[in-house]
Amino acid sequence: MFLFFSCGLSEIKLLDDPLTAQEHLDLGLSYEKINEVDPAIKQYEMAAKSLPVAYLYLGNVYFKKNNFDEAVNNYKEAIRKDPQNSDAYNNLAWLYYTKKENLEEAEKLVLKAMTINPSKENIYLDTLDKIRILNRQNKKILTPSY
Repeated sequence: MFLFFSCGLSEIKLLDDPLTAQEHLDLGLSYEKINEVDPAIKQYEMAAKSLPVAYLYLGNVYFKKNNFDEAVNNYKEAIRKDPQNSDAYNNLAWLYYTKKENLEEAEKLVLKAMTINPSKENIYLDTLDKIRILNRQNKKILTPSY
């Protein structure tokens, strides 16, 4: 929303946001490219009002900021609003992998991503392989050797 003031007039006019949701998303991407994270978040939040994919971008930005709780919330919201968003499943799985937690859930998430979008299978396989390797390592640590 923009406020315009005019000299000599005592009236303030409120105008609707002239940008579309896609334009807010694009602007957020531009800010993110130059590491202007907070303005990017603001633009993604505006885009999210009508573009569910913006929650994916919010998740990514919060992940970069190491604000993992917000990243998880936004990835989950992206999935809730658009259950066909395979990247949201994969990115949430990757977050769990990097945090070394919820690995069973992470594996399910990345398998779901692969089912939704087989054309990105090679990308998602990388995530899946890393999760499975970490899972095996964790099981070896937890399994006593006699």
